[in-house]
Amino acid sequence: MFTRSLLAAGITAAFAIPGVALADDAPAAPAAAPAAPAAPASPLAKLLDGSGITMSDYFDVAYTHANNAPSDRVFDTQRDSITLHQFGLQIAKQPKEGFGGLLNVTAGADVPIFASYPYTNGSSQFDVTQAYGQYATGPWTVIAGKFTTLQGTEVIWAPSNNNTSRSILFGAIPFTHTGVRATFAASDTVSLIAGVNNGWDQVVDTNTSKTLELGATLTPIKPLSVTISDLVGKESATGTPSTTAPQGTRNSFNIVASYTVSDPLSVGIEYLNVSQSNFTTSTGGNIKAKYDGWALYGTYLITPAWRAALRLETLDDKDGFHFGIPSTKVNEGTLTLTWLASDNFELRGEVRRDHASNPAFADFSNATSLNQSLFTYGLEGIFKF
Repeated sequence: MFTRSLLAAGITAAFAIPGVALADDAPAAPAAAPAAPAAPASPLAKLLDGSGITMSDYFDVAYTHANNAPSDRVFDTQRDSITLHQFGLQIAKQPKEGFGGLLNVTAGADVPIFASYPYTNGSSQFDVTQAYGQYATGPWTVIAGKFTTLQGTEVIWAPSNNNTSRSILFGAIPFTHTGVRATFAASDTVSLIAGVNNGWDQVVDTNTSKTLELGATLTPIKPLSVTISDLVGKESATGTPSTTAPQGTRNSFNIVASYTVSDPLSVGIEYLNVSQSNFTTSTGGNIKAKYDGWALYGTYLITPAWRAALRLETLDDKDGFHFGIPSTKVNEGTLTLTWLASDNFELRGEVRRDHASNPAFADFSNATSLNQSLFTYGLEGIFKF
């Protein structure tokens, strides 16, 4: 606790210097994922009252059991393990006018999975997930540095998700970008976004080309929110950042919509379409590889202390670019029940079943044997401070 407070105090001191702007990884990034729920004020946060600086942090600890290797998963890849997935800390100062910034650092077992190139060697469990300076004036907000992607329903910041496991689609889009992003609030209901960055999960670019991002957030009526985004640029044709692999144009188009049906009930839908040129097939030919998928979400607050969340999704990997097995479609259904014990703690229990059109999940007892189905269950505790 002392170490965490000391780290936070040191980071906060940087914000106190006029004109200095830092950044975070949580969904507080402008025009990106939904903002993380505000955590109860810690003693340090109370000291910051009136300064315009906000702070939130959490621990994410979970147990997961799987009957086969969960190779289509992002974070919950263990068979029978208690894991400290993440400790996340976010400090931000984001005024409506003038300079500000956001800093988000993450530590834990999930870090090697989403850490950006060239730090994706799996040796470190600490990551500066977001760090950007910000300038806002009138309808314009510009950020520069490292920030989370515009795409997807789910985010790295664990408390902002309603399910314990991440979706297949979450692992089929970038996690972060390093570059510049500008948001223009055209009206109370429409914001337009444009940016230039190094590409998918790259602090240091792997080629001389940049990736262009375009997006829009729409709220035509109060209960409905829609985010449309498109990323296009040259990326490694192997799917992982590399300076030596063949390069090709990658395009990722994504739509996320959420609708509040009533106070306790909300629903959402996501569509993703990704293509990659110059992809080398198993037979040696170069093609434009494609995959696309859908996800449906439903969340119901049963009582103030209990929440149920359902997710149904499918991803069709037509050419083997994502799963590595051509003509493979994976469907999954997840049910999560959450006990909202207090403002500081929630306990989630989850069951999930994945099914692939081709054998894709390794048998733990025989690594050479593949199965079409995967069943997992897990228990997760999130402690917010």
